This record gives sequence, structure tokens and C-alpha cells, in this order.
Amino acid sequence: MLSHMGQVATARMSSAQAFWIAGFRKGQIRPAALASDAGLVEVATLFTGISRGTESLVFDGAVPESEWDRMRCPFQEGQFSFPIKYGYAAVGVVVAGPEDIRGRTVFVLHPHQDRFLVPAAMAIPVPAEVPVARAVLAANTETAINIVWDARVAPGDRVAVVGAGVVGALVGWLCARIPGTAVTLVDINEDRRALASTLGCDFAMPDAAPRDCDVVVHASATGEGLATAIASAGIEARIVEASWYGNRPVTLDLGGAFHSRRLQLIGSQVGQLPTERRPRWNHARRLKTALGLLADDRLDALISGETQFERMPDDYARILAEPGTLCHRIRYKAHS
Repeated sequence: MLSHMGQVATARMSSAQAFWIAGFRKGQIRPAALASDAGLVEVATLFTGISRGTESLVFDGAVPESEWDRMRCPFQEGQFSFPIKYGYAAVGVVVAGPEDIRGRTVFVLHPHQDRFLVPAAMAIPVPAEVPVARAVLAANTETAINIVWDARVAPGDRVAVVGAGVVGALVGWLCARIPGTAVTLVDINEDRRALASTLGCDFAMPDAAPRDCDVVVHASATGEGLATAIASAGIEARIVEASWYGNRPVTLDLGGAFHSRRLQLIGSQVGQLPTERRPRWNHARRLKTALGLLADDRLDALISGETQFERMPDDYARILAEPGTLCHRIRYKAHS
């Protein structure tokens, strides 16, 4: 899936600029050579989105060696831990390629780079009703869809989502669209109360998290958050662990009423579709579905800032470190 550009014959050479994580918490913009080919389309990037949770782990060198292969993103260059070109939320315009897609605005699972080449099948057209700048949320929305599938939320369920980052908030928004559900976003940041209201959810601080929920999704990537999620679950309820901790250990108390309540604790990861979906769904269909859902104007509340691409080496560490960061958007000259 990766290194497509190194596998094609060179027909025309041009250059681009890409953001690399050059070392521990060190960002750098480097030149990238583009070798065009009849089987590829060239995309001029308009925006990319920073996925704070995963990119923080990569930036900190916290991806365990056992997961290096599974955590490779499409069109990644370099290796874990450093140097590495990483990211998976790019929106741009096709400037060269087949006539049926040339000029179209597309979403591509590609690292932060101002121009790039990909197979046409990897460039998914952005629906006309979805604003280009909002389409950077597609990858996170795809993850949220997978989590909701794993959670098996049904009409009328009481749902708690612990951790109101981008993925957690999107899970809450999706669940709140299911008739009859009562969805509460739980977070330590009181500022997320307004976000929850915008997305059609209730809000609670951890000490006031709802109890006896039918489904609980944990997305805070902390042991304390997971403990809150377990405490929120009702008898025989399903708890979906949507966080990824990298190489950080987590201490979890499974004493108390965990066994007597017969709780289910399952992991969810976007790399695999749920078993019951696989006969009919694939990754492309799921991504197209995610893009179509982004027509909701309320989702602009998930964009917490914007930076020019040229500023990424200076600003990247700060963006990842700020606790208020949701989806931070990177703007490229093609859209200036």
C-alpha cells in the first residue's frame, strides 16, 4: 500500500515539500521528488488535518516496535521511530491525471505535503455539499464509524463517551443521531460542554458521569478515563476501548463489581472492519460514507485552529501539547 511512488517509471519529475518528524519532538520540512506516471494522479494540497492523539505518539517516539508495521500509514516514508513522514488527512485538487477526476477536490490518506502523487483509486472525491476545509475530518469520522459499529449502539440506548477529543466527540455525534439515544460526553475539560451541546449530546465531568449505561465508549487514552468508563457501565454492558496508548502502560482495577456486573471490554481499531461488516463493506466504502456525513455544519466546532504549512516545524509541538486542541487544520499555498 505504501511507497507507490518508488515503484513507477519516471515520466516527468517535479518537486514538492513535505513535513517530516526528523527526531524526538523535532519537525522539519524537506523536499520531495515527484515522478509522474500514467497510473497516478497529482494532487495540489489545500488542507491537511493533524490527528493529535496518534501524531503525538509518533512525535514522541512512543509507538512500540511490535506495532511499527500495523501503524504504518498510507504513503508513509521513513521508519519508526525517526525520521518519518506521517499523517493521514489530506484534501486537495487533482491537477494532473485522468479527465474524469482532473479538477476534482479529493480526500487522500496522505501525510502533510504540499503536492503528491497517488493512484486514482486512493483519491476519494469530496461531495459537493461538504466544505473543502471541513473534509479534513474524514479520517477521524471513519474511525468513529468503526467504533459505533463495534459498540452496537441501538435506538433508546443510554450511551456515555469518555473523552471528548475529536474521535470521542464524533462518536457522540453519531450516536446522538440514532433515535431515542441519550448520549453524554464525559471530559475533564469543562470547555467541552459547549461542544457537546453543539453536537446534540449532554455533558458531564468525570465525577458526575452517568451510571447504568447500555454502552460506554472510552476515548481519553488515560487509565483514569477507562476507570470512569467502567464505572459508567450497567450490568452486562459493552465498554469499547477506542484509545491507543502507544508504549504507555495502563493500570486498571478489575476488582469491585466488574465481574459481578458481567461487563464486556472490547478493543476497537480502525485498521480492521468488524467481522459482520466485512462481507459487504471495505475501507473505501467506509471512507466514502465518512465523507458524506461531513455535510453537517455543526462539525466545524471540531476545528480548533489553523496554521500555514510553512509554520509547521515551529508550531507542531505546541499544537500537539495544547490540551484544547481538537482537529488543527494546516493550510497550504494552493488555498491561500
